[in-house]
Amino acid sequence: MGYRFTRDDVGYLGSATGRAALAEVDRLALTSTSLLKDLEQVRRAHGDRAAALVETVRLRRRATPKLAGAGEWLFTDDALQQATPTAVGRHRAARLAGRAVHDVTCSIGAELVELAVVCPAVVGSDLDDVRLAIAAHNLGVRWFPVGASGASPARNVVLAKADALRPSSRDTVIIADPARRADGRRIHDPAKLQPPLPDLRTAYQGCDLAVKCAPGLDFDRLDWSGEIEVVSLDGAVREACLWSPGLAEPGVTRRAAVLGSDGSAWTITDAEPDIIDERAPGQWIIDPDGAVVRAGLVRHYAARHGLWQLDPRIAYLTGDAVPEGVRGFRILDRMEFREKALRAELHRRDCGPLEILARGVDIDPDALRARLKPRGARPHTLVITRIGRAATVFLCATP
Repeated sequence: MGYRFTRDDVGYLGSATGRAALAEVDRLALTSTSLLKDLEQVRRAHGDRAAALVETVRLRRRATPKLAGAGEWLFTDDALQQATPTAVGRHRAARLAGRAVHDVTCSIGAELVELAVVCPAVVGSDLDDVRLAIAAHNLGVRWFPVGASGASPARNVVLAKADALRPSSRDTVIIADPARRADGRRIHDPAKLQPPLPDLRTAYQGCDLAVKCAPGLDFDRLDWSGEIEVVSLDGAVREACLWSPGLAEPGVTRRAAVLGSDGSAWTITDAEPDIIDERAPGQWIIDPDGAVVRAGLVRHYAARHGLWQLDPRIAYLTGDAVPEGVRGFRILDRMEFREKALRAELHRRDCGPLEILARGVDIDPDALRARLKPRGARPHTLVITRIGRAATVFLCATP
């Protein structure tokens, strides 16, 4: 568990003295091997401020790949883990451009930073005094107790201490990001989120509402009448967002948004066609992005790109060409999954580095790789799946 920051820490770290101390500490390595020595050096120079300084520098370094501008921000360890990546927050903000928005679980303000760019009025609220103080630092604004009046200097953002389940703004789109972990475990029941999804829906009945959730929730059991959007970033599924009917695109109930840190982005929805051929495997196997799979849009993606499925129940696609920007695996051979025969074929092909993808079969890729013992020089990829009732392996060239 990370250092427990106080409001006094936040005030110090945001001061001229604190900023100068942070710049000094940032020149240290602060690695696992040097940390004790570095911490002692910081203690000699800055006394009981040392832990807050070292923790802040280490958190900033962790945050840099995730959050733009993180080099000047303040964090707590938990808040950084939960913070929405810049690319994801920017994508959501674009959907809300021009609207007044209230983030009722604003934490350290990562989402507010992106909303403030495109929304005329932004409210952020939380019950945690320290996180509100950090958000105020990160956005360069003041924060007010609930019911107080005031405005942020030269900004369109107001921060307030308020309970997410007690509405405290009018005519705003409500964004909520309930806590998705308890006792270190992921929460898969919407009623056990904090605050619970049913309570949020009741509190903001009649409002435009966007709720961020874990992508592992069972969407079919949510009874959500709007749009469910699954978002990936750089190939990793990051979150689902539930959009109420007033914020959903007409005719759309499922969407996948595929984002890249390089600014690339594309989406696909269930309003697109999903009629595809049933054919024998083509020249290539394509593993669709996880957001497409999790959103249940594999057939829609296949139809868009002229692909088809290896098996109607499996998300692997096949075709004679690979969509631009997508990783494909060129099929070299197909065989029944029998380890002895597979080991002999890999040896015959001088297989060395071996990537194993498996779907629809109970196989541990790492354990299988150890048993196959590839010791050659040429890299290959195995795609193991179920076609009909048979476990089938496709031996592919590694892209």
